[in-house]
Amino acid sequence: MQIGVETDKAVDQRRVFVVDEDEITRSVLQFMLHDEIETHELATVEEAFEKGQGWLTPHLILLGVSLIQQKGMGLLGEFNAKFAGVRILVVCDKSEEKLAVEAMQAGAHGAVVKPLTIEAVRKKVDTVLGRGGAAPLVQLNIV
Repeated sequence: MQIGVETDKAVDQRRVFVVDEDEITRSVLQFMLHDEIETHELATVEEAFEKGQGWLTPHLILLGVSLIQQKGMGLLGEFNAKFAGVRILVVCDKSEEKLAVEAMQAGAHGAVVKPLTIEAVRKKVDTVLGRGGAAPLVQLNIV
């Protein structure tokens, strides 16, 4: 375990899917979360749907904004239909904040804006999952 990891969080049986085309973003998010939560990296929506069958159903999906751009806002509904009660955080950079706001209006539960930090990612994940360490879900600057 890494320094600063809360062991009670590490054993709470929650599951996160990081679904993003960008391999670096997937790896960074998985690294930031894996000590406190079961985290799976998936490059495509189809992989997520396949992996999430049965006992591997995710509690939270960190969804790359590029997949929403490709598949449309209906993707959020597809995830909700496939995984009842799943929470969704959109992963984007500052230039994509407007799309993240649209995604939240369409059903996403918040956004994680790059540059990513361990503290910010863990706090947002904890908040969305109802764990300790609450933080604001959205910190977007739309002008």
